[in-house]
Amino acid sequence: MTRGYISIGSNINKDEHIPASLRALEQAFGELTVSSTYESESVGFTGDVFYNLVVGFDSDLEVKAVAKQLRQIELDNGRTRDSRKFAARTLDLDLILYGDLIVNDGRLQIPRDEIEHYAFVLEPLAEIASSLQHPVSHISYAELWDQFDKTDLRQKRVTPSWASTK
Repeated sequence: MTRGYISIGSNINKDEHIPASLRALEQAFGELTVSSTYESESVGFTGDVFYNLVVGFDSDLEVKAVAKQLRQIELDNGRTRDSRKFAARTLDLDLILYGDLIVNDGRLQIPRDEIEHYAFVLEPLAEIASSLQHPVSHISYAELWDQFDKTDLRQKRVTPSWASTK
């Protein structure tokens, strides 16, 4: 079994799409390790705030099969195929880590650069995988979070209504 991590984000009907994605991910991969939910401002465009979190899962699937499943869950939740990187979205599921795998194959990049560049990915990852080491830098995610420049940090941990019922 390979341990993978998925970054989840939404700023359109997020109280609907994030719980739906968690149910779909649990159905696809079984038990999930789920971080806290973080509310953050949109990056690269003006839009509603996002909810972001990271989940860990185990799978025997090939990495491309996992990525394909994530894409289908996005589409099932109203994501369109022509979605731009910096835009509002119903659901964004990014496979950010898959074991110690290092891949840079077109749309599939693992580990994702976003881990080290965006607090909304790194903080929840450090929360649930603090001692795990980045497969390239070999620095733990707790250390990466400690070193992260938090000067203009615009996110906070929140408890959405759907999270309190779990």
